[in-house]
Amino acid sequence: MTAPNEQADPSRTDLAEDRTILANERTFAGWMRTSMAAVAIGVGFHALFGRTEPPWLPRAVATVFLLLAIVVIVLAERRATAVMDRLKAHEIETAKPINFKLFTAVVSLSSAAMIVGLWLI
Repeated sequence: MTAPNEQADPSRTDLAEDRTILANERTFAGWMRTSMAAVAIGVGFHALFGRTEPPWLPRAVATVFLLLAIVVIVLAERRATAVMDRLKAHEIETAKPINFKLFTAVVSLSSAAMIVGLWLI
């Protein structure tokens, strides 16, 4: 334990910042998995109940889950990039914010395409 007038070891603080960056990346990955689970639930629901009457009901439920997937991944990307902007890596190579944006774009665009496909096909 350091005395109140002593400075903390800079390398120790740097490593803590690196661990926070890695935790942020793991958190984004967790939210990305949640988003993909919402996609799977939406597509699965439509596959299981697609012939249910009225025909718009399974499409509407699937659409809600696909929209939820988009919301989750967009909010996760915003949060992850905001954290990355505040921190500086010292001894680790971090994921680039463009990768967060790329994953977000792919999940969002593919989910939107599935919504369009559900209602037009």
